Amino acid sequence: MSELSERASRGARRAAGSRGRPRRARAAPVAAERLPVARVAVDVSLPHLDRPFDYLVPEPMADTARPGCRVRVRFAGQLTGGYLLSREAASEHPGRLAFLERVVSPEPVLTPEIAGLARAVADRYAGTLADVLRLAIPPRHAAAEAAQAAAKLARGPRPAVIQADGPAGAAREPRPAAVKADGPATPVPHSSRPSRSTLGPHSVLSPHSAPVPRPDPGPWARYPAGEAFLAALADGRAPRAAWSALPGSLWAEEIARAAATAASAGRGALIVVPDVRDLGQVDAALTALLGEGQHVSLAAGLGPAERYRRWLSVLRGETRIVAGLRAAMFAPVRDLGLVVIWDDGDDLHSERRAPYPHAREVLALRAHRQQAAALIGGFARTAETTQLVQAGWAHPIVASRPAVRTLAPLIRGTGDEAELARDEAAATARLPSLALRTAREALGRGPVLVQVPRRGYLAAVACGRCREPARCAVCGGPLALGTADAPPQCAWCGALAAAWRCSRCGHAGLRSIVTGAARTAEELGRAFPSVPVRTSRGQAVIASVPETPTLVVATPGAEPAARGGYAAALLLDGWILAGRATLRAADEALRRWLNAAALVRPAAEGGRVIAVADASLPAVQALIRWDPVMHSEREVAEREHLRFPPSVRMGAALGPPTAVTELVQAAQLPPGADVLGPVPAASGAPGTDDAEDGEVRVFFRVSRTYGADLARALQAAQAVRSARKAVGAVRVHMDPVDLI
Repeated sequence: MSELSERASRGARRAAGSRGRPRRARAAPVAAERLPVARVAVDVSLPHLDRPFDYLVPEPMADTARPGCRVRVRFAGQLTGGYLLSREAASEHPGRLAFLERVVSPEPVLTPEIAGLARAVADRYAGTLADVLRLAIPPRHAAAEAAQAAAKLARGPRPAVIQADGPAGAAREPRPAAVKADGPATPVPHSSRPSRSTLGPHSVLSPHSAPVPRPDPGPWARYPAGEAFLAALADGRAPRAAWSALPGSLWAEEIARAAATAASAGRGALIVVPDVRDLGQVDAALTALLGEGQHVSLAAGLGPAERYRRWLSVLRGETRIVAGLRAAMFAPVRDLGLVVIWDDGDDLHSERRAPYPHAREVLALRAHRQQAAALIGGFARTAETTQLVQAGWAHPIVASRPAVRTLAPLIRGTGDEAELARDEAAATARLPSLALRTAREALGRGPVLVQVPRRGYLAAVACGRCREPARCAVCGGPLALGTADAPPQCAWCGALAAAWRCSRCGHAGLRSIVTGAARTAEELGRAFPSVPVRTSRGQAVIASVPETPTLVVATPGAEPAARGGYAAALLLDGWILAGRATLRAADEALRRWLNAAALVRPAAEGGRVIAVADASLPAVQALIRWDPVMHSEREVAEREHLRFPPSVRMGAALGPPTAVTELVQAAQLPPGADVLGPVPAASGAPGTDDAEDGEVRVFFRVSRTYGADLARALQAAQAVRSARKAVGAVRVHMDPVDLI
């Protein structure tokens, strides 16, 4: 007990001594002597705070606080990230400025060009700069950044040239000298090319790589305007083209030759494709044309460390040819001379996070801001691309009709008069006799592709007696069957309906309305018992199939390539694609059909395509003639008459009714603006997958002249609601792809 008392007394004496001593005061930070004010874009998405804020730079951070670097600041009492935009001598803020808390990394990850682009994108889409910067700059990976810095230090300083037209104090690396036009491209053995599904570390530029030679036109010679486009690129000019690609597999090589031509003039090239399979083809084409180490491929599947390492190599100018998916549209390519987007109608090009920018519009902005060339290509052509052509912003690159007829397969619809005379059920049968005859004959020469619009087994079912669509008793959604012996399940909420009975007649039996890929494969397996059937869909996408007779059932976008091309293709359930209740249904149907038909051999080699759809539809007629330009021009003319995009600019607001009403009342809309709605944003409607029960949506429509004014009005209205701390979040989409 005495020992415990002694310990307690010693503790009391220590505590009394510490209370008696004065606490050492923390020294006040001192601002940097030169350019003490840091202008910071704080990572805060509140619309009313969408502006830079001024902070003081402590003297110890004077050398590391560089424009473009990541910083931490105290904002509204909390530590928040941000980007240092510039250093200034003084601030216009009359009050007291806080100091930067720390510099996360001195690496200038936000270049002036990307900062300006991000601001322009935010203004175009009625969003905030913070939201765009989250899309533009990948998360920091400290280990990758340190490894890159150590490698650069080991190499030593690189020579720099000060250019008069650059920003003050900026040093640029000298451009490689252009190679003569007749210089041959270095061939690469086929064995050294990467596989389509692998994006390995081969595509990282070494710091002392040789200049890129100008390649010959290659397959671009098939287009009357192709060689002229490449010549303009080689001269350092900025041509802009809407490219209608010929059917076949040479589109990736054509993109690679365009990028190499821009690089031969000392300019950078940025290529954006919709999915990893397309990226694999472009990656292989660039490697085959230029050799290893002349480009990088950016994709989320690389992992955070490798992707950030490659992104840093682009930022530091070590690589000037970049290919990637949607996120690569903001890649900081130095001396950008060419932007390319392939298949711009694919919905994967539309960002799903605020402010929902589209890759085509972002790349067009970059081309305009940096005086770079632009190439918008695909087998189909969107109405937006045709509008750019009609406005004079881009010029068409289209093959001659004889070239199209030589390379395209023979395409037929099942509802024409000749086939109806032979088979009366041709207009209603899911697999008419023409499709079965074509598949049976083609299987003797190679694989056959069967495109099915829906995944699953039975994507929609109805009452077997009165044919009333089967609905979920919980949420009212459509019922579907996952397998042959599975109970019906709601496609919206997932509830099981094992004891389902028709609400109209009480019958318990079900019949199919929409057949999915799995059921189609099962039916074809019974029709062709000696032929293997493979399915490519969703997360189980097949990369390629051999030349042997095989039935390949694939959903749109998951069609594997066939070695030597498919002998035939069956495009089933065309009414599902062409009959969707969206503005872009015809465009999307034709795009998916053309992408599948492009995988089929030419007609001279026996290639056949059967479209199971009404042959009188304009989209089917455009498919049969392989004339996407005509169809796109028709779509633009109809939309001009109806005042639909792209002839007008539209905005959409989605949220609780009270919040949407407040937004409409707060918006100072430009002259002639139409307000359409509000209407319920029903779950399951196009583009409203994230809509909650009870939410509504409103559309705003103005002429293209007032498009920027509409975006500013919606920005300001969002800022007013944000400043008032109004209840209910409203999501604003400019030029919504899925909501119309």
